[in-house]
Order: sequence, then C-alpha cells, then structure tokens
Amino acid sequence: MAHPIRFMRACSMLAVVLTAGVSLAAVKFTSTWAAPDAASVSFKGQKVVALVMSDDMSLRMSAEEALTRELSARGMQGVAAYRVIPREELKDPEKAKGWFEREAITGMVALRPVSQEKVKRYGPDIWTGPSYATLWGFYPYGWTTVYVAGSNRTDTIIVVESLIYQVSTGKLLWAGVSEATNPKSLQALVADIVKEAAEKIRKQFR
Repeated sequence: MAHPIRFMRACSMLAVVLTAGVSLAAVKFTSTWAAPDAASVSFKGQKVVALVMSDDMSLRMSAEEALTRELSARGMQGVAAYRVIPREELKDPEKAKGWFEREAITGMVALRPVSQEKVKRYGPDIWTGPSYATLWGFYPYGWTTVYVAGSNRTDTIIVVESLIYQVSTGKLLWAGVSEATNPKSLQALVADIVKEAAEKIRKQFR
C-alpha cells in the first residue's frame, strides 16, 4: 500500500522549479468541462485571483505567486489570494466575497489537491451539481474537502482539481482534473500543473 506524498513540500519549492524549464509531459488532464457560454467571457486585462486551497501558508504563498505570474504572462492581471484576503477571513464565503468585490476581482482560479493513491474519476456532470454550480456555493465546500497529503511516493497517483469562476455572477466557467502516476519529481509535477492550467485558461478566456 502506498504512503501519501509530501505534496505541500513540493508546492513550497514551486518558485525555484518554475525557473528550471520543466517539461509539461507529467501532467495529464483526465477530464475537463466548460460552461456552454464560457467562450463569451474574456479575462484579458482583468484582475483574476489565484487561490490554492491549503492550510499551509508557505505552500499557498509560493503556489499562488507562481499561478499569478502564469496568469499575468497570458494577458490577465494575476492577483495572489493571500495578498488580498486576510488569513483569518479566507474560509468565510461572505467575508471573502467582500474582499473580492472591493479589489474589483473579475475571476477566480482555484487549484485544489483532491486525492492520492486512489484515482477519482470525474464525469462532466459533476460540475453541474449544487456543490460546484456557483462560486459561493463551492467556496465553503471546497475548504471542507481539501485533501492533505502525507509522506512517501510508492505507486501513487496525485489528483489536482482546477476551477475557474466568474466573480460577478459566481458562475463556474471551466473545470478540469489533472493526475500523474508516480511522478519522478513532485516539484516538476506541481510546476507543470500551474503552467498547464494557466495555458488552458488563456485559450478558453482570450
């Protein structure tokens, strides 16, 4: 039986990895979904907050900054969530919503570690359910089901969820699940997920 992977430790090294020119081959999006009218939404030049759902502050800071850079490089104004929402108010949807409104945030991109060891298969209909249908419906749900990984790396599949919401309407616009089996470098895997998710966002929301 596989032991959990130190996913958070890998993420905390993300800033170093992103400068190393890693390959995107490690990341495989096993399922994606887009709202029927997603193509009509543009985030170009708009403020888009990057949120990594983790209680580890060093993980959040490094991974959110990395995602922010990737979003900004693709024509959006990336904003790290930890810079605009106080930590003690982050998990409260009403307080977080207030910060998003005051900061004139247009969109939110959330990355969330979902599971390890066991492959969680996603069908497109999962994102039409009540837990994902609106930003402020997903927000409290997302925090209560964040997966926290442990240590070791034998025969392990890491699953990470990427979600894009429009803040003004609270609507889910795009969702995807990526996974990797027994990655040789966890740092490279996390960096790949950030880059790949940002590129998919650029293509979907030009």
